[in-house]
Amino acid sequence: MYITTFYSFKGGVGRTMALVNAAVELAARGRRVLAVDFDLEAPGLDTFDVLRPRKKIPGIIEFVLEYLDSGRAPAIEEFISETPHVGDGRLWIMPSGARQSMYAANFGRIDWGELYDRHDGYLLFEDIREQWKRVVEPDYVLIDSRTGYTDTGGICTRQLPDAVAILFFPNEQNLQGLDKVVQDIRSEACGPRKKEIELHFVMSNVPDLDDEDSILGDKIDAFRNRLGFTHEPAVVHRYDSLSLLNQVVFTKDRPKSRLAREYRDVVREIVACNLEDRDGALDYIQQVSHRWRRPRTHESPEEMVNKLQKIEDMHPSDGEVLFNLGVFYEHDRRLDRAVSLFDRAIEAGYSEPEVYLNRARLRADDHDETAACDDAWQVLQADSLPPPLVREAVRLALSGEVGDVAQSMAVTSLDAAGRIWLAQELGGSPREVEVAASVLEPMVEDQRLSSERRASTRSVLALRYLGAGKSSGAVELLGRGGRDVEGMDIGDVFNFGMATWGATGEVVAEPFARVVELDRSHRERNDANYLQCMAVAHWATGDVRAALDFLRQAREASDVERVSTFSCWRYHEVSTKVFGEDLDEIQALVLGDRSRTPRFMEAVANGPGVRLGSPSE
Repeated sequence: MYITTFYSFKGGVGRTMALVNAAVELAARGRRVLAVDFDLEAPGLDTFDVLRPRKKIPGIIEFVLEYLDSGRAPAIEEFISETPHVGDGRLWIMPSGARQSMYAANFGRIDWGELYDRHDGYLLFEDIREQWKRVVEPDYVLIDSRTGYTDTGGICTRQLPDAVAILFFPNEQNLQGLDKVVQDIRSEACGPRKKEIELHFVMSNVPDLDDEDSILGDKIDAFRNRLGFTHEPAVVHRYDSLSLLNQVVFTKDRPKSRLAREYRDVVREIVACNLEDRDGALDYIQQVSHRWRRPRTHESPEEMVNKLQKIEDMHPSDGEVLFNLGVFYEHDRRLDRAVSLFDRAIEAGYSEPEVYLNRARLRADDHDETAACDDAWQVLQADSLPPPLVREAVRLALSGEVGDVAQSMAVTSLDAAGRIWLAQELGGSPREVEVAASVLEPMVEDQRLSSERRASTRSVLALRYLGAGKSSGAVELLGRGGRDVEGMDIGDVFNFGMATWGATGEVVAEPFARVVELDRSHRERNDANYLQCMAVAHWATGDVRAALDFLRQAREASDVERVSTFSCWRYHEVSTKVFGEDLDEIQALVLGDRSRTPRFMEAVANGPGVRLGSPSE
């Protein structure tokens, strides 16, 4: 049970309207919600159709009077009524009192100071809180509080709530009035109960006008400095609509309106601080993982760790919560803790691919390849996964003995672009090359694909064949249908030249001359891989000086990039160091050492390649 009071120092800011919309939104989300009307001097919750009791019932005033008359707290059941069904949740109301001619007189009979001083009023409201919890079992109790400084204000803003939503119009009256209220609420943390009450600041009834003179901005700064809130307040703009006369509940009746969105923002703020609510728990985990857009930076690391432990204790069987806790600890490098939470998430029935993938990653890091492979195979049984996730699962699955990865649901459900991307990414081992080829080979002649897509598939598959040392296969693919070098783009024609070299052992100048021609007419790149390719092409056409110049430029580009680079000498991605060694071998060839031949021609490549490339890539 999480109790939130809606309070405003002045009227006219839409406090009650905000509470009703919040209550309905929470109930629509499947929560059990109790709305309590503690605005005893100007009650109004039960005037909304959605909160109108099915029958007239007594409320807070009668509850207190019966207690004063009998000396015992009455049973709460007769003072609470469930309202008509709202969404997947349930909604109750405890009104201020029976709306009859005696209401004012009954209200006047209660001396709130005497109630506390002589009749154990504090214990009475502790009892009412326990009865709410036992009888209604609400997820949320929302209390509508009176404005200003009142006898009942402390009950609503200090004794009962876990949080207070403070609605205010940004003017000096509200600023001066709220200063003391906020101080009093915060003082509870230093009082005997050591009670931390969360404060939510909601700037309400704000005109939707240009602030060219920074009037509103200056007011917000003044409130922030005076009241000490650490992040931007939620905002509810003034909404000019006759629907307000009918007390329309916007989150229910006009859910796409801006006002409904702003009320949902208020709900999100409240939920995010309620660790018992799984949505709040998930939001908090994201917050401390630095993924939330407005982190509450005032918490110490110890406080955050304590809250995370509370979340784990509160949601011991919620697989999604356990998974997200595991992700946090994985990022925090507490890997054993993360694996344990992933185990528990799966045991709790959370079977999303991400949980298996995260556990597979950690098991692989712990050198448990068999278990990592099993988890990765679980991931590959899912469909509609994003290609990067499929790529990682394939790599982890190939660390062990599994079924046909290329025919797994995750791979076959990718669209053509996703399969081509995956094949480009796979190339770090012969097994990855095998999977990449298996993915692409059926696509080359698939007439359901556009001619452009088939051509792209052919180009990538040729690269995979070259990386696997299958030069003849690459020649056949690139030259299929009688294509000659004049009809190829710069990437295909370079790769055709390299494949012909690999297949025959002879350097054929024609394709490389076409590469040089295309480069001169339109250069698209100047990265290390491209410059390396140009060096080979110019050497093959007999221009030694240009080849050496391109090698120099390739070294300079590699030194600047300082990342792994695709090397056409191996048709794999390599480290900066290995790329430099490849450039040395090419330079020796250019200078006349005819014993030098590309490494991809030696055997099936088994380097650490990740991404294939070519001059046109």
